[in-house]
Amino acid sequence: MIEIGAPVKRGGLCYIMPRFTAEATLATLRQPPLQVAGGTIRAACAHIATLIARLRLLNRQIKQAHEQLDLLTARLTAEQEVEPGQNRQHDATILASLPGVGRIVLAMLLAEAFDVLQRRDYAALRSLTGVAPVTKRSGRSCIVVRRQACHQRLANATYHWARVAVQHDPTSRAKYQALRSRGHSHGRALRSVADRLLNVACAMLRDGTAFDPTKATATV
Repeated sequence: MIEIGAPVKRGGLCYIMPRFTAEATLATLRQPPLQVAGGTIRAACAHIATLIARLRLLNRQIKQAHEQLDLLTARLTAEQEVEPGQNRQHDATILASLPGVGRIVLAMLLAEAFDVLQRRDYAALRSLTGVAPVTKRSGRSCIVVRRQACHQRLANATYHWARVAVQHDPTSRAKYQALRSRGHSHGRALRSVADRLLNVACAMLRDGTAFDPTKATATV
């Protein structure tokens, strides 16, 4: 009844994605119900009730955490007057303007990469997030592999940043499709998209300007 699909990689993890066909599901629903004792049904209903209560509590906690993140980032995104008559945007405002950056990615960048962002250190940032490849040389051989020594939470946030940017940003989508057409894997293409976004972010932070899609299309 359940068709097991091929392994799918998401955020550095490998999942086996099940696929349910409509025919198999309909056939299962039409089968005679399993006969069990009355106590089993009551126990199952009681267990479901406890699970529903846990899910509602979890949803409330997630909602409260999101509201707290929005409140904290809203304080950071307020404009600050650095010179008379001139407003300079905060780093949080600049990063939030980038395609693919939501509340979680923004909070992760500000919390885990604060020092690197303050220095506008693109090289350190790409190594920290794991998008900088590692080159191994031995004699005449030269192998380029994925960087494993990185900040795993930042690497995961950067992965989702690039993934969402590919969905909503034409320039990121074009770069992703170009890399895929050249035979690169999904993860490799997303890391290249993330690498470009980090470069753009550091340039914006140095200039103190928000993301401009018209300028972003100039460089793929």
